[in-house]
Amino acid sequence: MKLGEINSYICQKFYIMKKIVLFGLLLTAGFANAQAYKGKGDQKFQVGANFQDHATGIMLTYDHGLGENISIGLQTTYLLGVDGDNSNFDDDFDVKARFSANIGNVLKLPTNMDIYPGLDLGLRNFGAHAGIRYFFSDGFGLFTEVGIPIASYKNNPVGYDKLNNQFQFNIGASFNL
Repeated sequence: MKLGEINSYICQKFYIMKKIVLFGLLLTAGFANAQAYKGKGDQKFQVGANFQDHATGIMLTYDHGLGENISIGLQTTYLLGVDGDNSNFDDDFDVKARFSANIGNVLKLPTNMDIYPGLDLGLRNFGAHAGIRYFFSDGFGLFTEVGIPIASYKNNPVGYDKLNNQFQFNIGASFNL
């Protein structure tokens, strides 16, 4: 064999070995002992994108487990892009206290997945949220969540009063603390 053929042969085998190792790592990650909700004392931090009519932003949540299926927490949203862009900080910012029922185990989902409907009380409204978390490892997962106002503090909010006071869609990363 010539040197060029040997080099090509080694590169080809290295490429195949790299694919096998990558497949093994992905397979191992799939069987990791990840839990989306552990019950009392569980702590979650989430960061994600917030999408609502005429605005997009960033949202953060913190949830603390009080029992096997109950958690409380805080959510804050700050809108970075508002159509018209004449809004001020008071229009763009919101904070909410949340109560969630973590029902993944009730629905007999895998331990790395949780569904959590709940209620929230914020600066703009009393509302509801529903989300799902999927953990890839013990510390990292993804989530998606929707939120709706049930009762607004203002009758018929219009213009900037609708910001953080309407249907919202959130998606992002979830972390166990």
